[in-house]
Amino acid sequence: MPQSLANILVHTIFSTKDRHLFLHDKSLREELHRYLGGILTNLDCLPIIVGGVEDHVHLLSALSRVCEPAAMVKELKRSSSLWLKTKSPKMQDFAWQSGYGIFSISFSQIESARSYIAGQEEHHRKISFQDELRQMLQQHAIKFDERYIWD
Repeated sequence: MPQSLANILVHTIFSTKDRHLFLHDKSLREELHRYLGGILTNLDCLPIIVGGVEDHVHLLSALSRVCEPAAMVKELKRSSSLWLKTKSPKMQDFAWQSGYGIFSISFSQIESARSYIAGQEEHHRKISFQDELRQMLQQHAIKFDERYIWD
């Protein structure tokens, strides 16, 4: 085949360090979501939706053919941390957790994943981030050690 083609869809999740509520200001959070979408675009990773709440973000995107998942997350965290620290003196201590979750999804799951991410505020009135992540890890048959996923 003379062309290299791909449509690799991923749902990525990461939290603020120690789940600190750095993102409680809704307008800042929405601006952050747009900024994260811009980072994805610059990486040639199509952003589908970015959302989240006070202590974590969800990103639904397509990976470019040449972007490795770990490199994408590293750049998302690096660039957004630097940007957030310029927004307010209160953000000087901002940090993302060191880990992340990234899950492949099929093309047929785009709309349900988009709705899930769009409904994060309502969703987290009923379930904590920790329980949400545990459920996702279990749904994707990912073994984990509680001692090491909560930094």
